[in-house]
Amino acid sequence: MSKPINKIAIVGGGTAGWLAAGVIAAHHQAQAGSGVKIALIESSDIPTVGVGEGTWPTMKNTVSKIGIKESTLFEKCHAAFKQGGKFVNWVDGDGDFYYHPFTVPLGYGRLDLAPYVKDIESYAVESNFQHHVCEAGLAPRTMAEDEYKGQCNYAYHLDAGAFADLLKHHCRDELGVEHLIATVDYAELNDVGDIERIMFTDGSDYQADLYVDCTGFSSLLLGKTLDVPFKSTDDVLFNDSALALQVPYQSEDDPLACHTIATAQNAGWIWDIGLTHRRGVGHVYANDYLSDDEAEENLRNYLGDAMNGLEPRKISFKSGHREQFWKNNCVAVGMSAGFVEPLEATAIMLVEISARYIAENLPPDSGVMSVTAKRFNEQMDYRWRRIIDFLKLHYMLTKRPEPYWQAHTNPETIPQSLQDDLAIWGFRGPISADFDSAIELFPAASYQYVMYGMGFKPDFEKQAYLYQNQSQAERIIQQNQQITEQMLRTLPPHRDYIEKWLASHH
Repeated sequence: MSKPINKIAIVGGGTAGWLAAGVIAAHHQAQAGSGVKIALIESSDIPTVGVGEGTWPTMKNTVSKIGIKESTLFEKCHAAFKQGGKFVNWVDGDGDFYYHPFTVPLGYGRLDLAPYVKDIESYAVESNFQHHVCEAGLAPRTMAEDEYKGQCNYAYHLDAGAFADLLKHHCRDELGVEHLIATVDYAELNDVGDIERIMFTDGSDYQADLYVDCTGFSSLLLGKTLDVPFKSTDDVLFNDSALALQVPYQSEDDPLACHTIATAQNAGWIWDIGLTHRRGVGHVYANDYLSDDEAEENLRNYLGDAMNGLEPRKISFKSGHREQFWKNNCVAVGMSAGFVEPLEATAIMLVEISARYIAENLPPDSGVMSVTAKRFNEQMDYRWRRIIDFLKLHYMLTKRPEPYWQAHTNPETIPQSLQDDLAIWGFRGPISADFDSAIELFPAASYQYVMYGMGFKPDFEKQAYLYQNQSQAERIIQQNQQITEQMLRTLPPHRDYIEKWLASHH
C-alpha cells in the first residue's frame, strides 16, 4: 500500500537541519497548495558543532533560492567573501604556496595552458586573475554590481551559528516550517522496517512520512535506529582531531582575507578564515602522529600573541560515511551521513546538494520512495568517492619529509580510482571529459589547480605534436595579464567594500 508523503520531519537543527529545511520548504512552499508540511525538531540542549565557516560557490544560488538577500546574510552572519583557498607549505614546507581559485582558468574548455607555462607551479598565476585579486585582498566585485553577481566567482565565510539562526527565523517566519523543541529518546519502527514515529523524552511523540536525520555525528535515526553501518576512510585520510579557536582582530580595520588560508604543519594543517568581526582558526591533525599538546604548540607558533588568553576547543571526528544515505523512509543529511575533514569546505556543500535532491525528487507517495532512495544512494556514493580522491590529491603529491606526509604518499593509502586518474594525467593532465558525470562536485579546473600547484607536471613531451598552439596560449596569458591589471585597478579592498555595501542598504 503506498501512502501520500506530505509530512516531513527534520530531526536536528544546526546548519544541516535549517539549511535542509530552507531548501525543501522554499521549493515546495513556492508551489501554492503543495500541502507539504515540514517540521524541524531540535533539542535546545545539544550544542551545534558550528565549526564549518567556509562554503563553496554553490551557496550563492542556495541562499538566493531560499529567499534571503545577500546583504542580510552578510549583516547577520558577519560574512565575508571567499574566492578560493591558499595552500601554504603543502609542497616542501619552505614557504611555498599555491591557490585553488573559484574562477576557472582563462581559455578553459578551449585550450589547457599547462603545456605552455614555463613553470607548472605558476599555472594559477598565468591562467587566472583571482590569484592576484586574493593576494591584494580585494572584493570580488565593485559597488556597481548587483547582489549575488561579481566579476570573480566566490563563496562565503560565515559564522555557522549565526547562519543557522538566520535560516531558522527565515524558515519559521517566511517558509512556514514548524519548529519543535524536544529531545528524541528513540524511534519506533513498523513491521516493514520504516520509522513509524519518534518518541521524545517527555513521553510525547511525532509522526511523519519522511524523516531527515540531521543529528550530527550521533546519526540517531540512520545509524542507530536503522542500523546502517559506518564506512571508515581513515586508511586514506588520517585526520581525526581538530583544535578550534575564535581569534579577535587587533583593530577593527585589520585587513580581511578574501580566501581560506590552509597552512600545512608537521602533521596536519591550520585553517584561517576571516569573518568581519573575528577569525576562525583551527588545527586539523591526526592523533596517531600528533598529540593535542603538540597541536596547541603549532597553533601558538602560528598565531603568536594573538593566541594569548584563548582556550582552543577540541573536536574529535571519525573520517568516513554511512554505507547507505537513504534507507526506507529516512535520509541522512550533514554529519549524520558522513564527514571526512574540513579541507575544501565539502561538508556544507553536501548538505546543499542532499537537500536540493530531496526537494526536487520528493515523491508524492511512498510507492516510488525506494527508487528515489536508490538513485540518491548511487549519486552520494559517487560523490563521496570523488571527494575522498580530491582531498587525497592535496596530500599525496607532497615532498615534505615528516612521517605524516610521507604516509600520505604510500600507494597503499591512495584509492585505486585516484591512481588510475593519475596514470592518465601523467601525460595529459585533467580535462573536462574526465568529469562528465552530471553530478560532479569539483570540475577539472579544481584538479588542475591543485595538481599543478603541487608541482605535478604531466609529461607533455610524449605527445608534443598535440601542443602546437603556442601563439594562442601566449594570447590567453597576455589577456589574463590585462584583466588582472584592470581588476587590481578597479576592485575595492575587501573590508571597505563590505562596509560601504552594507551601509548603502540601511
